[in-house]
Amino acid sequence: MMELQLIKGRFNKTEAFDLVSQMINIKIRFHEDKIRVAEKEEDIKMRENRIKQLQKELHEFKSQLSSNEQAVNIESGIVIA
Repeated sequence: MMELQLIKGRFNKTEAFDLVSQMINIKIRFHEDKIRVAEKEEDIKMRENRIKQLQKELHEFKSQLSSNEQAVNIESGIVIA
């Protein structure tokens, strides 16, 4: 097993939103690229639903940030098993 720590720190609202939105947008582009070459309708639907979910979560994150303090702590990592 391997762990990669991508983010750990305190960020102001703008930095936090920029950082998280860029990461989510990378994941959305990943799914869009997979949709372009997908042959199975079920794969396309699954990826479209995941994109919608990511967009919804980003919107919720933005809403939560606006009601939060001036800065937030963010920790993010990847576990490869």
